[in-house]
Amino acid sequence: MRGVILNNVQSLLINATLETIYMVSLAAIFTLMIGLPVGVLLFLCRKDGLFPNKGIALLLNLLVNIGRALPFVILLIALIPFTRWIVGTTLGSTAAIVPITLGAFPFFARLVESALDEVERGRIEAVVAMGGNSWHLICRVLLPEALPALLTGFTLTIVMLIGFSAMAGVIGGGGLGDLAIRYGYQRFDNQIMAVTIVILLLLVFVVQKSGERLVRWLDHRR
Repeated sequence: MRGVILNNVQSLLINATLETIYMVSLAAIFTLMIGLPVGVLLFLCRKDGLFPNKGIALLLNLLVNIGRALPFVILLIALIPFTRWIVGTTLGSTAAIVPITLGAFPFFARLVESALDEVERGRIEAVVAMGGNSWHLICRVLLPEALPALLTGFTLTIVMLIGFSAMAGVIGGGGLGDLAIRYGYQRFDNQIMAVTIVILLLLVFVVQKSGERLVRWLDHRR
């Protein structure tokens, strides 16, 4: 009997871990797809940017500031109708990807803007003086030069996504957070709670170390 219970617990932990990895991986891809262009536009369209545009800058700054100011738990609840409209349900790991992405991309967009700020103005001005268009400026100067800082920011964002995925368990989002709430908290199982915490810490550790090694490798190549 004890062996059956142990196997069941192990199965729950494995499935929850895989669900968390699934949520974080897809949310990271969508966050990159949305946050990177938004961050680039924030950098280019601001008052002292290369292509100042007051309207776009105001709109994007408002969007990013609101996204960063809202507590994620409140955002989770507020986005329930939108999540149901996009996915068809509000439960499960796939549904949780929607609020996780929308909660994370404003943070990453601001990190992208900060990373682009570190690029030497001389290189940018040289490309502009030689008649380079905006595509050359972004793809051949800004992004390549800011790549180490961008990777550092993306690593921080993935760590935040792991935390968001755990909080998504509050509304039945699946993964380790959901397991910790349903079994660790509601059923007073301290062992499952402790193991889920350890797994989450291990995931954060792996992401941080992998990101740091990749950034060091890029700096060495440069």
